[in-house]
Amino acid sequence: MEGDIETEQRYAKLFNQLDSNKDGHVDINELREGLEAMGKRSCHNAEQEILRAGDTDQDGQLSFEEFTRYLADREKRLLIMFNSLDRNNDGRIDVSEIQQCFQNLGVHITLDQAHKILLSMDCDGTLTIDWLEWRDHFLLNPLHNMEDVVTYWKHSSILDIGESLAVPDEFSKKEINSGMWWKQLLAGGVAGAVSRTGTAPLDRLKVLMQVHGSKSHSLSMLKGLKAMIEEGGVRSLWRGNGINVLKIAPESAIKFMAYEQIKKVIRGQQETLRVQERFIAGSLAGAIAQTVIYPMEVLKTRLALRRTGQFSGMSDCARHILRTEGVKAFSKGYLPNLLGIVPYAGIDLAVYETLKNTWLQRYRAGTSAHPGVLVLLACGTISSTCGQIASYPLALVRTRMQAQATVQGAPQLSMLALFRYIVAQEGFLGLYRGIAPNFMKVIPAVSISYVVYENMKRLLGVTSR
Repeated sequence: MEGDIETEQRYAKLFNQLDSNKDGHVDINELREGLEAMGKRSCHNAEQEILRAGDTDQDGQLSFEEFTRYLADREKRLLIMFNSLDRNNDGRIDVSEIQQCFQNLGVHITLDQAHKILLSMDCDGTLTIDWLEWRDHFLLNPLHNMEDVVTYWKHSSILDIGESLAVPDEFSKKEINSGMWWKQLLAGGVAGAVSRTGTAPLDRLKVLMQVHGSKSHSLSMLKGLKAMIEEGGVRSLWRGNGINVLKIAPESAIKFMAYEQIKKVIRGQQETLRVQERFIAGSLAGAIAQTVIYPMEVLKTRLALRRTGQFSGMSDCARHILRTEGVKAFSKGYLPNLLGIVPYAGIDLAVYETLKNTWLQRYRAGTSAHPGVLVLLACGTISSTCGQIASYPLALVRTRMQAQATVQGAPQLSMLALFRYIVAQEGFLGLYRGIAPNFMKVIPAVSISYVVYENMKRLLGVTSR
């Protein structure tokens, strides 16, 4: 342990780094900028938490004395947390102790996942975390207990961009029992709703190009947007978005509940699930959720393709389909939709984890176990794009099958027959019609979703990760 002089010198050096205007005080803006400059702003609203805990005289800033008292208190708390993790009392935390910590809170991770967490904190390459590494990593990250640390370590995959079928998030027993899980799902649902609404014109344009685009009827993005506005005005750009937003809540809830039950069945007597087992559980949960809400997918496509005044609303559209085509119409395109889950979810998850882990290994000496917002957004954008490229032909065939009855003279074909027909008539590239607007919506969708998600968590009082 350091002596008092060394500790004070270390605190003074840190204070001087934060005190950018050298007035002997650190305000919230200096805290925010300083934490970002040091790469330590990994906890949402960390500067507010630090100021709230350290500002004893309530003047809105930290003096050196207040700052040192705060750090001394933090070190005592961190030492207690470190010792609780160090189960064999050897002064170091290894992967098995990280894994056990998760298991004690009802969250199951593999040794490989625990190893990745350890690598993000292991600065000296010993494959263990000593007290100094632990202290320096969390000193300016205002987490209060081990459950906060575990929650911070976990990766959240709640963000929704309208196409994602990746593995759902996992919650600890306390999060489930306290109802925290539904707040997370609500935050994700609202984020998804805002994100989908913001990118709805691109989504409708994609559907139009998938159904009406062909060699004989060339439909570019500009022509498509112009045609939509000319036919129904600017409001027509959002046709079909209402039901697209409505289906978020049941889909998310069903996926979460199914995922939890499937994990129990797969896990059996095992304590943990391997990555491939989590992928299987996530894919099955996605398939179950899609099966339940699939009629809403058909309605979304029909509403997006409708002409002005054709239907008065969702219920009118549903009655029309039922009356003219029967119940089976609500399952058109179900098979390619189901088959598309595996390549999309598998590739999306694999590419995301590969990119994120590559970043962590290269920059593991950084101060955050979490790569940060921009890195995660980049990983999510690239992985989602790769997943879409792999599964897009199935998505296109699904949409064509859903819309067959609305296109005059269109053949009523099965999935394989429609595949062959599209390739014969339009070539292999015909399977990728409409993918340009689909790509264009990924970055704004992820960005909007992230911003809204974080703000919703703050409003709902959800601990940030």
